[in-house]
Amino acid sequence: MSELPRPLLLDEPQIRSCVDLTPEALGAVEEGFTLLAQGKVLVPSPIGIDLPEQEAEIHVKSAFVRGLPGYAVKIASGFYRNAARGLPSTNGLVVVFSSETGAPLAILLDNGYLTEIRTALAGAIAAKHLAPARISTVGVVGTGSQARYQVRALRLVRDFDRVLVWGRRPEAAAACAADLGEMLGVRAQATGEVGMLVRASDVVITATASRAPIVRAEDVHDGLLIIAMGSDGVGKQELDPQVFSRAQRVVCDLKSQCFRLGELQHALAAGTLKELSPILELGDLTSGRARGRADSREIAVCDLTGVGVQDTAIALFALEQARHHHVGASG
Repeated sequence: MSELPRPLLLDEPQIRSCVDLTPEALGAVEEGFTLLAQGKVLVPSPIGIDLPEQEAEIHVKSAFVRGLPGYAVKIASGFYRNAARGLPSTNGLVVVFSSETGAPLAILLDNGYLTEIRTALAGAIAAKHLAPARISTVGVVGTGSQARYQVRALRLVRDFDRVLVWGRRPEAAAACAADLGEMLGVRAQATGEVGMLVRASDVVITATASRAPIVRAEDVHDGLLIIAMGSDGVGKQELDPQVFSRAQRVVCDLKSQCFRLGELQHALAAGTLKELSPILELGDLTSGRARGRADSREIAVCDLTGVGVQDTAIALFALEQARHHHVGASG
């Protein structure tokens, strides 16, 4: 009996050397959403394990894409006490399997890096189709690594010259603003008031683990795009449900998932949206089945929970790049 080839083993530094927030990576994730809209993706319900006693959460996601050479299974975690220990809060790995034989093709010891990348790229895809053509100020609610990744990814599709940052801890908001200002060469400052941030921004990104509304409906204004990506579990919430009553355009990554885990769970409970409301998915936009922003005054909200197809798309992209650059070793 013939032996299957050994899987390629890649560690985080090797993955970082060939995968970053680039137009090519954006295209790979965008194509994943298009294939999802075309009915070519099998996406199981994600597994979520909450560990409140440890301030931690664990997520397992996957997707099989017909026609692609492989599929991925991702395990990612957030252990939020790690920061006080001087350790990264996020961790994880991705295993890529052959779509033909089921044999493992690669083990990506990314420590959550690919999750950060694919999550940020989904936000950029939302902004590509839903943000005003010209924006000046970006508001960020949250101060963690994903807040930084989201703003960096946004730069792939829109130029802007100012960033406002809000966080529960003023010192963390100031540090995040300083990092973004240095990385992007923009004016960046911390603010102590979410309402002011929302009113002053063209695009607002929420990237927290909140379980209570932070963004209020009364601060939403014409032309605003809100990209909410912190709510990816039952009970998580960043937006006042009445925000959806202000929006002319509501988009999400996967309706069945967002109704259960995203901001849409609270909009349904409050009655501001129904399951039959005209809600688009990102794949509707990337595939051209639906148009993006209609006009400069339209208010749009995008609810992102993170879909397994993003993990398969970015993992296959990482594997392709590693092979191209001759990075990694057989396990």
